[in-house]
This record gives sequence, C-alpha cells and structure tokens, in this order.
Amino acid sequence: MLLLHYFLCIAPYFGLVVGLVYTFPDCTNGPLKSNAICDHTKDPATRAKAAIALFTVDELIANTGNLSPGVPRLGLPSYQWWSEALHGVALSPGLTFASSGNFSSATSFPQPITLASAYDDPLIKAVATVISTEARAFNNFGRAGLDYFTPNINPFRDPRWGRGQETPGEDPYHISQYVLNLIDGLQGGIDPQPYFKIIADCKHYAAYDIENWEGHDRTSFDAQVTLQDLSEYYLPPFQSCVRDAKVASVMCSYNSVNGIPSCANSYLLQTILRDHWGFKDDRWLTSDCDAVDNIFSTHHFTDTYPEAVADALKAGTDIDCGTAYPLHLPDAFNQSLINRADLEKALVRQYTSLVRLGYFDPPSVQPYRQLSWSDVNLPDAQNLAYQAALEGIVLLKNDGTLPFKSSIRKIAVIGPWANATTQMQGNYQGIAPFLVGPFQGAVNAGYQATFERGTGISDGSTSGFAAAVAAAQAADAVIFAGGIDDSVEREGGDRTTIVWPGSQLDLIAELEAVGKPLVVLQFGGGQVDGSALKSSQKVNAIVWGGYPGQSGGTAIFDILSGKASPAGRLSTTQYPAAYTDQVGMTDMKLRPSATNPGRTYRWYSQAPVFEFGHGLHFTSFSVNWRPGTPPRLYNIQTLIARAASGKPLDLALFETFEIVVRNTGKVSSDYVALLFVNGTAGPAPHPNKQLISYTRLHQIAGGVTASASLAVTLGSIARADEAGNLWLYSGSYQFSVDTGPALLTQAIELVGTSTQISSWPQDPSA
Repeated sequence: MLLLHYFLCIAPYFGLVVGLVYTFPDCTNGPLKSNAICDHTKDPATRAKAAIALFTVDELIANTGNLSPGVPRLGLPSYQWWSEALHGVALSPGLTFASSGNFSSATSFPQPITLASAYDDPLIKAVATVISTEARAFNNFGRAGLDYFTPNINPFRDPRWGRGQETPGEDPYHISQYVLNLIDGLQGGIDPQPYFKIIADCKHYAAYDIENWEGHDRTSFDAQVTLQDLSEYYLPPFQSCVRDAKVASVMCSYNSVNGIPSCANSYLLQTILRDHWGFKDDRWLTSDCDAVDNIFSTHHFTDTYPEAVADALKAGTDIDCGTAYPLHLPDAFNQSLINRADLEKALVRQYTSLVRLGYFDPPSVQPYRQLSWSDVNLPDAQNLAYQAALEGIVLLKNDGTLPFKSSIRKIAVIGPWANATTQMQGNYQGIAPFLVGPFQGAVNAGYQATFERGTGISDGSTSGFAAAVAAAQAADAVIFAGGIDDSVEREGGDRTTIVWPGSQLDLIAELEAVGKPLVVLQFGGGQVDGSALKSSQKVNAIVWGGYPGQSGGTAIFDILSGKASPAGRLSTTQYPAAYTDQVGMTDMKLRPSATNPGRTYRWYSQAPVFEFGHGLHFTSFSVNWRPGTPPRLYNIQTLIARAASGKPLDLALFETFEIVVRNTGKVSSDYVALLFVNGTAGPAPHPNKQLISYTRLHQIAGGVTASASLAVTLGSIARADEAGNLWLYSGSYQFSVDTGPALLTQAIELVGTSTQISSWPQDPSA
C-alpha cells in the first residue's frame, strides 16, 4: 500500500526520485509496430484511436494524470506531461539539468513582464524559438518532455498579485499580440505540419489573478465576472492563443468563475474554448496542479470525490495535474458517473497531440530530433538574452544625469539587488550559464565599483546604513538597486500593500543626503509606489528592470554608461500606495464605481505615478503621418463589407496608419510607437483610452527619419456590450501616438449604423 500511495500521490508530480528518463515507443520492433499508431501515412486522430482502443479501463484511468505510466505491455513508455519553460527551459517535474557538462544549463531570458516591456513582437518570437530549440534538445537526450506548461497570459489586473511577473502586463491587446508571436516560436509555426516543435500551454483559464489575499485563497476563490469583462478583458489573450495561434493545450485554473470551478466548467471548457474558438480534439486541456482535487476539497462543489472527477472529465479536463483522477476515477466508473467513451476521448486527445509531435515516427525524418547540446547556449542565444533585457528596461525618470559622463569612474552599488544573481531570473527559472547582476555589470563596464547591501528587501534592518553611506561618500555616483523580488511577490502569496518594503526608502533618503548623483534601479514584476523618488530632486534618475535575466547587469550598465539607449515602455500602471485601500483584490470589475477607482490604464480614474506605456529616452522624437493625414470619416458598413470572408470579423483591417518618426536629438535610439484610441462613441462609461497597435523601430540615428506601419483591426476599436458581444459604434474617436502629451493625434468619425461584429457565446446553463 505504501508503494501504491507513492506512485499515485508523489510520483505523478516529480516522476520518481531521480527524475524520469524519457524514451520513445519502438515502432520498428515493438508490440505496436503493426498498429496504425505507427503508420505515419494515416492522420493523427486515426493513429491515436488505434492505440487507445487497446487500453483496458484500468490503463485508461492510470494515464489520466500528469505522470502517465504508459502501457508496458504495449510498449508505451511512461511520460511526464509537466515541464516548464516560461522564459527558458526551467526546473520542473518533467525537466532535469545535469550537475555539470552537457545539459547543465540553458539560456535564461528576462521574465515576461520585462520581455513585454520591449513591445517588440519579432523579439518575442525569436526568444520563443530559442526556448523551443533548447527544449527539444533536452528532450532528445531524455531530460525533458515535449509539453510545456507555459505561457501565463492572465492580464495583470491588480498590482498586488504575486504572479504578475510571469505575465506580459495589464493590457489584453498587448498580451494577445505577445502570445500570438510566442506560440508561433514555441510550437514551430501556427499549427505547423507535419510536426509541432513543442507543445505550449496557455494558462490559467480563466479570470485567475489571486493567490492568497487576506484569506481569499486561489483554491477556493469564486471570481464573479460579468460577460462584458470576460469578453473584453479576461479572455482576449486566450482567444488569441487558441483561435489565432492554434495552441495545442490549455490549463484550467484553480478558481471558480461565477460559481463553477474552472476545471468543471463546461461553459468555459466546451462552449467557449472548443465550440466558439475551435479548440480541436487534437489538443488537450490540463488542470492546474491539484485543481481537480480542489473541486471537492476546497470549493465543495460536489459531495464526493467521484462526482468531482466525473464533473471535470465530462466538462473537458483531459489531464489531471495531480492525483484525483487516478485515485477516484475508478469509483466514478463503477458508479456509472463516467464511461469508457469519456476516458477514451481524453486519452485520444493526448495521444493525437503526441502523434503530431512525431513521438511515434522515426527520428531520421524529423529535423527536431537531431537537436543536441550543441544547439543549447549558443552565442546567438546569449546575445538575444542580452538584447531582450536591453529592450525591456524602462527609463522612468532622468534629469540629464544619465548617461553618466566620462568623469564618473567610481560607483557605489548599494541595495538588496546590488549583487543579485538568481534574483535576476524571477520564478519558473532554469539554471543559467551565467548571471550578471548590477555590481558585476558595473565591474564589467570598467567602473571602479564597490558593493554594499545596506539593507534587505523587507527586513527593516538599518545596520548596514553606515557602511552604505560611507561607500556613497567615496564614490563619484551612487546606484541604489532595490524594489521587490520573489520573497515579496510569488506564487501562493499576494501583497497587501504596494509601498517600497522594509527600510529601502529610508536608506535612499540617507544616500540622497550624500549629495552625489543618485540613480535608483527598481526591480520586481509588480510596481511599487515611487512617488517620493519621482518628486525628489536628489534622485536624479529611476530605471525599472523587472527581472532582466542572465545578462541583466550588463544591459543595465550599458544603458547607464551610454553604450546603449533605453526605449522600453511600462506594460503596467504604477499606482499610488492609496490604491490598495480603495479596492479589494476580490473585486473583479474593471470600470470605476463608488467602491472602485477603476482598474488598469483603461479605467483608472485617478492620476498614476507612472502611466502604462511610460518610458523615456536619451534623445527626443517627432512623429508625423505619412504621406498625409489619415481619412477623417469611415463608414461602418463599408468597413464590414470589405472584410475578407472566412476570417473572424474582429481580425478584419480597419486601417493601416503610416507614420514617420524623426530622431530630433543626437543619440541613436530605438523608438516604440504606441497607438491609442479614445472617444465618446457607444454607451457610457467610456474607457480613458485603449492600445490598438504598436511597433518598435530600431536604432534611429540622430537627425534620421524612420517609417512605421500601425495596423488596426476592427476588433481592437470595438467595445463589448453587457452580453459580451463586440460592437463597432458610430461616433467620434481620437487616435493618438505615444503617452503623456501625445506626439500625434487625429480625430476620426465612424459613420453609418452601429453594428455588432461578433457574438459572445452565452452560458446554456444560465
């Protein structure tokens, strides 16, 4: 019984103590050599069904967990479905690193919150392509699976959320474009044929953004979300991932949505996911880990475990990342709550995806099976990790102190992030080939650098203040590197405040008094209220780095020294500290009310500290329309009539706005063009503005002009009604480029009849 308990309750997560060694089925001499599963001339579903038909009921049930034991009598090896690769192949139950030598490390890119702040879609695809190449190499040598529980595409709705660092930020349009490019790179194309490179997994579906806030735990929280907010905010990234990027798997979340646990919610899993978005049967859905168990144990949605697992399976959860399925599906089967067809449907979906990965085909016909250690940690990958960090870093404030003048040679690097190593990676990380933090970055840049920690992230200690001040007094310039890290924001825990934790601001105040040029480096995924730093004339510059990955320190000091120029833009809003007193995390509504100041830049009704999209440069830019101003009138019926048939109407082109960007300064720099729209069309309340297109132009030299095209779809300017349907409303709109004082604006009128361009599926059980 102890061995059985280990196999069912522990091994499914970790794949045995020493880690699972992956092997492939033998289609040449194995028991299935004459089965259609080994016939690569047949379609994937036919092949999968031929193998699954041979399973007994016990074998079907045994293979519903994330660690599938396979079927030894059929020559099917065990398989771990749970590997991770959020920003590089990562330590996880399905992936092991060697202690040294080959496969002892992998490229560690910045966290998504930093990657997304580059606003560079080709960069995202390039990063994902490297990750999937390295993941395949690990798999070819038995160290990883072919399925990766990434990316996290829940919008970063509330700054207190512990997992915001894993996301591309707060804007659903931005996340949708990010994930479209990411999945393209991870899976080897948009629904590639004949083989997926790896299988990605868009998570956490749906409306998941609470860990444990003031006793509200993710495993029992019921997110009350209107259809309008589901359609307009919480689910567009998943629509992009499933319908447009053709992701091969999705993860249902811990929480309930409107009273029904996500992993037992047929409205989410069948009506929206499969029926509305076209998530086909060659793709599978997994629970978050133990979320199926939580249907009974914490949500108390059912009276028994057999009912819970039956609800999840019949709703469409094909894999239980956990133990509830293998433990309780036998009772559900014996009680006739499920039947063999229910089990076969889940297993056929799993095995169809394995067929599409080339799992049963000869390696000689698969280029991905040829990848090896020689394809990991390549110089190009390391350069890309550096470039990603460089592009994602955001200059929040600068009085002209940056870039440092050549007279500055001695630098004091102070603070709890100053000598960071693994801090640079954030969570869901792998083992990096090297890690360069701020202090090492200063040394490598040729500065005479001294390091003092001064204080911790949140311990409140002042014992290191004196040494830090002394170091500052002996330096030409002072760098304070702090903020938050995984000790403050993490999976399983949310913040209750968004102030700078511990004694960090007190130490910064003492460093201000020294009177030397002072630059604050702010790290962490969630924002902290920097009002005092923004207003202080003695804080000369503020630079946000998020979690910049293996080359973060190098990228930061290349910017500080002027070797490179900053051009990143915030992908979240920095709120004042009072925000957390004005609205609870459990309030899922976005629009402002008497008890809610509004969420994200779209709806926040007060003044932010730094707004979404904010980011400064070492130069200046002007922007103009090319070749002239865009039309001022657009007819809704004409726009719809010219849309291509067979394509979702929300993806139809509204207009491609052509702009010219001139660097009016002297320093070469990238420029991120952000195109927003706002207006009074349609029912009130109206959003402040919303992002509808963006692009990044690279290395525009001083005095030089570059061109950019900003494509805008009908869906990006549409708004959702209370039932979730998207409408193009007639009326007045203003288009603007850039944040703060817009660099370019254009008033536009939509004429004709307001028209619904998409129908949101209604809950048949409501």
